[in-house]
Amino acid sequence: MNRLVAYLIRFAVILIGYGVASLAASAFLNIMFLASLGLMTDETQPAAQASLWFSVPFVALFVAYFAFMPAAIAIIVSEILGRRDWLFYALAGAAVAAVFLGFVHQTADANFEVTSTSVMLAVIGCGMIGGIFYWLSAGRWAGSWRQIGP
Repeated sequence: MNRLVAYLIRFAVILIGYGVASLAASAFLNIMFLASLGLMTDETQPAAQASLWFSVPFVALFVAYFAFMPAAIAIIVSEILGRRDWLFYALAGAAVAAVFLGFVHQTADANFEVTSTSVMLAVIGCGMIGGIFYWLSAGRWAGSWRQIGP
């Protein structure tokens, strides 16, 4: 019974960590694009800040949707290997973002393809930020479910 409870608690922590990572990646993406458009100056900051209250959770839904399968693989690997260092999660987040960019390239939809190098780097940076925030919320205890007795 102890092991089943440990599995359920770890699964809940992983889901919460994934939600935190999606929100962090979304916030980073929103701030990057607002800054690139010049909307984070002193004059426009109150309006931009107010728009972030809606756009960050909304974009986080898309981030969580598109990154789910590659992130699930990275989370399973980190749990099995018991990786607890932040660099692993940052690089795993970058790999998840790169897989997303590869998926976008394979769809061959002209309206959905990312061709700008700066946008690609921003998406990979979002993956790294998401990985670091996943580490902060759930990754520091990866593999802890193995230490519970039978």
